[in-house]
Amino acid sequence: MRTTTTDAGTVLVTGPTGGLGRALTLELAGRPGPERPDLLLVGRPGERLTEVAAAARVAGATVHKIPCDLSQLADVRAAAATVQDLLATGAVRPLRALVAVAGLTVNDTRAASADGYETTFAVNYLAHAQLIGDLLGSFEEPARIVLIGSDTYNASRALQMMGVPAADWRDPADLARPAPAERSSGARATGAAYSNSKLAILYYAHELQRRLGDGIGVAVFEPGFMPGTGLTREQGPVVRAMLRAMARLPGMASPSRSAPALASITLDDRWARLRDGTYVVIDKDTEVAPFARDRDRELRLWEATEELLEKVPR
Repeated sequence: MRTTTTDAGTVLVTGPTGGLGRALTLELAGRPGPERPDLLLVGRPGERLTEVAAAARVAGATVHKIPCDLSQLADVRAAAATVQDLLATGAVRPLRALVAVAGLTVNDTRAASADGYETTFAVNYLAHAQLIGDLLGSFEEPARIVLIGSDTYNASRALQMMGVPAADWRDPADLARPAPAERSSGARATGAAYSNSKLAILYYAHELQRRLGDGIGVAVFEPGFMPGTGLTREQGPVVRAMLRAMARLPGMASPSRSAPALASITLDDRWARLRDGTYVVIDKDTEVAPFARDRDRELRLWEATEELLEKVPR
């Protein structure tokens, strides 16, 4: 029988407006009675955020939408402050879980976020590091932090045949720097930027757990290859059409198929053991490649992250 860990409390979800984030939001909202958490939806402002919040309320959940552009650290910090206010006033139950679903790929690694960082690295990694760092003191234990990973960090032969490169790790300060204007930015460069951001998430998860007590578990969830989701919204129409066609192939993962597994990892007792950035591919613990556990890289990423975030004035 499925049971949540103690009280379901409140779950914060980033990226709830489409794809896996939307499917997770509705999966959590549709849980029965005491297994249904309150929801804090941190997402791109607009009609889609309003719509998913309304749908979750219809399903029975207490929902607060928090508009936030993750490419702007000022927005991320404001979102964290809003969460803290909601918790302090009792508008929602205690914070039990944060699920960092939001992510994107870009079509030009020369593009910079509002804070001057390469956009893929800024949204997929830095924004979540900022949000989690600001909220660490707001969790009520036992609690969970679930990050979204991707096997692209160590691209299989099949992924490479589809033009998806593995990570090409460099110093995090360099990964955060947009490519020079004179450098071309083709599919390989944008793919490597995405894979690097997912390797960063693995390194961050391992180092984050070292700095937390036993009461907060950190895991990384790989939802399976889901072509055609909002993740590719920055890509051109030809690429998006190709990926939508791939999404209809038999055996492909989809938000609706992966969301129940992610909801279970977020709240259910069977996953309470997860620690140390355990890598879960849909519903199976999976060993990461040896290079994805590197103490020196993990410590350097942590230090560089603090430096990069501190450069942006509050």
